[in-house]
Amino acid sequence: MHFLPDNIDEYAVKHSQEEPKLLQELTRETWQKVLAPVMLSGHYQGRVLSMISKLVNPLNILEIGTYTGYSALCLAEGMQQEGTLHTIDINEELHDFQRKYFDKSDFSKQIIQHTGNALDIIPKLEKKFDIVFLDADKGNYPKYIETVLPKMNKGGVLLSDNVLWYGKVAQPTKEKDLDTIALKEYNTIIHEHPQLESVLLPIRDGLTISRKI
Repeated sequence: MHFLPDNIDEYAVKHSQEEPKLLQELTRETWQKVLAPVMLSGHYQGRVLSMISKLVNPLNILEIGTYTGYSALCLAEGMQQEGTLHTIDINEELHDFQRKYFDKSDFSKQIIQHTGNALDIIPKLEKKFDIVFLDADKGNYPKYIETVLPKMNKGGVLLSDNVLWYGKVAQPTKEKDLDTIALKEYNTIIHEHPQLESVLLPIRDGLTISRKI
């Protein structure tokens, strides 16, 4: 989903850092073999995630929603040499696909995969995180916020994807549209949360950057 005119979007991509070759390969194979390839973060958003990670220089990263591993590899680019990236996905069928590309990267030993329900897994992680990237099932977004906040260091950054949800969050919502209802609730929570300061960016389908204070 793009909210900018195509020519402006194309110009922004053209004048941003090039996509690494490994991620180009991952993108091609995702489109060839995996359902719903539009779920990929993609070149432009991937470079945004990479830049944020490089600015933060996190020791530990938590990703909720791995898909085929594209965003994990982008975030890992800014991670400290002794750091770890924990990534969680409920779809066990994608585990080997993800691992193949993680092992091809420079971060193979630093990326730890978890398969299952993130709400069950997160409380068991014995880490404090400097970056959390949320890109999972939208209906549970309001539940994730209180689950991840205790796991974040002060000054840590929470990145929330798809927060504009095709523009639906700014429109009247149908009663059965549970994902949009949940995202509206989530956006209100992080906007008003006393532990967070946030800015919502209209990048792709919406990306909110929140800092734990």
